[in-house]
Amino acid sequence: MRSSAAGILLALTLAVGAAHAAQVVVGQVAPLSGLDAAQGKAYGAGLQLAFNSANKGGVNGNTIVLVRKDDAGNPEATLKLTQGLIDDDKAIVLAGYFGIANVETIARSGILGTNRIALVGWRAAQVRPETQNLFNVRASLRDELFKVSEHLGTLGISKLGIMYEQGPGGVALMTSAGEAAQKSKVTIVAMAGYPAGTINVKQAVDAMLKVQPQAIMMIASGAAASAFVEQYRKAGGAAQLVANDGVDPEQLGAKLNDQQMQGISIAQAVPSPYKMQSRISKEFADAAAKAGTLEVPISYAMMEGYIAGKVIVEAIRRQGKNPTREGTIDAMGHLDYYDLGGYTVSYRPDIRAGSKFVELTILAGKGKVRQ
Repeated sequence: MRSSAAGILLALTLAVGAAHAAQVVVGQVAPLSGLDAAQGKAYGAGLQLAFNSANKGGVNGNTIVLVRKDDAGNPEATLKLTQGLIDDDKAIVLAGYFGIANVETIARSGILGTNRIALVGWRAAQVRPETQNLFNVRASLRDELFKVSEHLGTLGISKLGIMYEQGPGGVALMTSAGEAAQKSKVTIVAMAGYPAGTINVKQAVDAMLKVQPQAIMMIASGAAASAFVEQYRKAGGAAQLVANDGVDPEQLGAKLNDQQMQGISIAQAVPSPYKMQSRISKEFADAAAKAGTLEVPISYAMMEGYIAGKVIVEAIRRQGKNPTREGTIDAMGHLDYYDLGGYTVSYRPDIRAGSKFVELTILAGKGKVRQ
């Protein structure tokens, strides 16, 4: 009789606990198919690794659930699917968006402000104004431009070409690039754009072949950068090539041969997922190992997703048992030098780029990082 009563009591206790526990939905709209599917999937996988770790002990009794939607790179789909995540899936926060046109469509639609929801972590090769509900977990493209220009200046390179994805923020990009170049005594001899969301880079290739810069910075998606390198090298282009952080070594390695890959530099805005140089790197490696088979190979995009996931977990944790959309925005806005273990994220009312971390990596071929 006592055993039966104890069993009933345990069942009731568990039921009450379950009633108080809740699922906190994080929504991602990203290219899970199409040109940049590998990066979209990798970012989502990184988010999931962070949430899996947090869910082992729960977050104030809650479980974090990631709901992912595929926009295939289409901005109209991005907006529609985002509204669905908000209305139907009751997402508390959004994360891991991709593309200039896609992020701008979300920012300009007013959907974030109207629904009082934050977007934490996004990848777009642009210099854009700070937006209240758009929080990034990495350095800005402006920071990357200054790092690259400084590096080229130390090498004695004075003539720089910039190949970039066209879209909103073009003027801001030119202004930032000019300021960075002037500071490092580098001259920008050409800026050549290509249509956003495509790999139509032939005109950009022709423009660079015509002016013959000593170095070219590719501010592009991984797919477009791969197409540019392939066409430029085949046409005899010999400039040193540098890419912004939106270009993954893994994506280049899947398209290019060893000779085309040699010596390409990439301005990385998150720590290496391959070297155990910090606590965050070790945590990421352990989480990936425990996950078993991953959807896509480990990459910088996956590391960035993991960092975004950790930041989201902290913002939710700080709210107690009942996190809300507005509460998440407030918690994010009060993250002041939050140390994830060798990588710090911090926000201010007028600063939504969470980090200043930028380091240059040099490829040795087939996506392998030499240093």
